[in-house]
Amino acid sequence: QVQPVESGGGLVQAGGSLRLSCAASGRTLSSYAMAWFRQVPGKEREFIAAISRNLFTFYADSVKGRFTISRDNAKNTVYLQMNSLKPEDTALYYCAAGSKVATTTQSYDYWGQGTQVTVSS
Repeated sequence: QVQPVESGGGLVQAGGSLRLSCAASGRTLSSYAMAWFRQVPGKEREFIAAISRNLFTFYADSVKGRFTISRDNAKNTVYLQMNSLKPEDTALYYCAAGSKVATTTQSYDYWGQGTQVTVSS
């Protein structure tokens, strides 16, 4: 098993940038496809980006061109670089690990506790 742990969230002004990190205890993250989701109260968890074991990446249309997912297997960490942030990006951001790249929450077996990102206008 693997336990993802997110960090890097915070408060930023619109147009700013943040980089989220997802480290892991247990098994190495290189064994998994990894993804980022986000959720706001009262709404379903939303797919943001995913990266496969061989570095294939996939993004939601809402973040394409602004967010970049990457992984550093030597550091057992996955990143989400977020640029040109908008107030509508405000959410709790989750890291997830699974067997393959997918956009649905059901496809991922292991989840972190989330890190809050707040974008002020």
